[in-house]
Amino acid sequence: MTSPDQPAQPAPADTSLANRYGTQKRSIKPGTKRILGGAALAVGIGFLAWVSTSQSLSDVSFKDVGYSTTDATLAEVDFRVTREPGTPVKCAVKALDSKFAIVGWKVVDIPPGEANGTADGGRTVAQRVAVRTESLAVSGVVDSCWAADA
Repeated sequence: MTSPDQPAQPAPADTSLANRYGTQKRSIKPGTKRILGGAALAVGIGFLAWVSTSQSLSDVSFKDVGYSTTDATLAEVDFRVTREPGTPVKCAVKALDSKFAIVGWKVVDIPPGEANGTADGGRTVAQRVAVRTESLAVSGVVDSCWAADA
């Protein structure tokens, strides 16, 4: 008589998994983890410092105040410019139609200001600019401002 077939011995689980997926990865030493964490923290703090100071170092800023349209050929734009006293500035002002197409454009020279008795030392200047348009404008805005060469 024959004896029943004996099942084959299964391969150990660790060996079959290692053959299929590879060996286990080595862990990072705690000292290396601290060094990597400290370096990442230093890079993050440096990036945040750069972002916060680069915004404050911008020497010219502007704010749209309003606009008015007198007719289909003229729009007036009111805005404020903040810069260091004694710095000449140029601003690009545009007039837009109802489809946001540019219908008028003008670059304005703002002469250097003097530090006077105002609260901000003469840094902020209000401007009203007339922009000729080719059709009816429904909006007027400042596109950009920059420090002009003295």
